[in-house]
Amino acid sequence: MSTPEPAASQPPEDRATPDRLLHARTGTDVSPEDLVLASGKDLNPHTLEWAKRKLAAEGPAALEKLLP
Repeated sequence: MSTPEPAASQPPEDRATPDRLLHARTGTDVSPEDLVLASGKDLNPHTLEWAKRKLAAEGPAALEKLLP
């Protein structure tokens, strides 16, 4: 039987995640690794090449399209 966690360790449900943590800043350096990880894919040579092509075509905005 599991024991409930103390209320102090649980985040309040009415607290929203700050906007700065939800969105990337377009115009900053975005690496292929950033793009692969944001897409939920594994880092490997194939996905890194995909990310490099996507960044070349779309620029840093490619990351914004993947994030909520």
